[in-house]
Amino acid sequence: MKNVYITLRISTLTLLALFLLQTTAFGQEEATEDTIVETPVERPVRPAFESGLLFDAATTTLYPSKTLEMIIQHRFGIIDFNDDNTDFLGIWGASNIRIGMNYSILDNLTVGVGATKFNKMEDIQLKYRVIEQTRSNSIPVTVMLYGVAGIDGSAKSKWDGTPDSLEPKYKFSNRLSYFTQVIVSRRFNDKLSLQIAPGFTHYNSVDSVYNHDRFSLSFAGRYKFSPQGSFIISGDFPVDIESLKDYKKVDPKTVIYDRPNVCVGFEISTSTHAFHIYLASAQGILPQEDIMWNKNDFFKGEFLIGLNITRLWNF
Repeated sequence: MKNVYITLRISTLTLLALFLLQTTAFGQEEATEDTIVETPVERPVRPAFESGLLFDAATTTLYPSKTLEMIIQHRFGIIDFNDDNTDFLGIWGASNIRIGMNYSILDNLTVGVGATKFNKMEDIQLKYRVIEQTRSNSIPVTVMLYGVAGIDGSAKSKWDGTPDSLEPKYKFSNRLSYFTQVIVSRRFNDKLSLQIAPGFTHYNSVDSVYNHDRFSLSFAGRYKFSPQGSFIISGDFPVDIESLKDYKKVDPKTVIYDRPNVCVGFEISTSTHAFHIYLASAQGILPQEDIMWNKNDFFKGEFLIGLNITRLWNF
């Protein structure tokens, strides 16, 4: 009997030890899993800009999926300082306006459509965010791809030419123009944000003395001086690349459209609205128009008044 009692005690102690070891191992496994779950996730910074639009330039700001953005952009006529102010700061002059809608399909993908008064332009736009700046600065910048396809709605006679000319007859493809851009932005702090964006413009059809293609380099910045107010600035600078030129010599009397589009102004923003009032040198609104056809020099007083307003809805 004594041997049986000793055997039972040994068996009981063995089972108790195994139970304790299993419980400890299970507890360590749970702790390990909890540690993995609680690992901090990299969080993106707040958007570098208050809206997806700065004057007529796209920014790296994208809205959450199922967000609809309405945009109204207005440019008055060139201010004529030598006309005894009869044009009233360009307000009575020929103005340009665009109405557009952008919709966020995904958190990092937005598509848009719009219509512009000049040349009856209709456009399709696409914005895709590749990477996003993080709060820890492990990713120091936000990078976005941006593209615009424009359709000129002018009459067919614009491309038909004269009967004796060698210009090609009308084709629908003559109406098309394209703009692509890589936008890189950084939010430095709660007040200052900057971006730089190399771009490429192509027109399927132009007059014989103009180029089909042009590279550009764009800059934009925002300095926030109050909870709703910001000072904003941008510039689109055509880059002269000899190998891209379709013509080499130009009649001195020919107007050359190669001036940078410079914009300065103020932004007032809320959670659902952004309003811009500014001075700009280009009267075009689509980026390919500004890059290819601007003849005004901002620093010689050749500019106009512009107004933008955006409105957001979430579905």
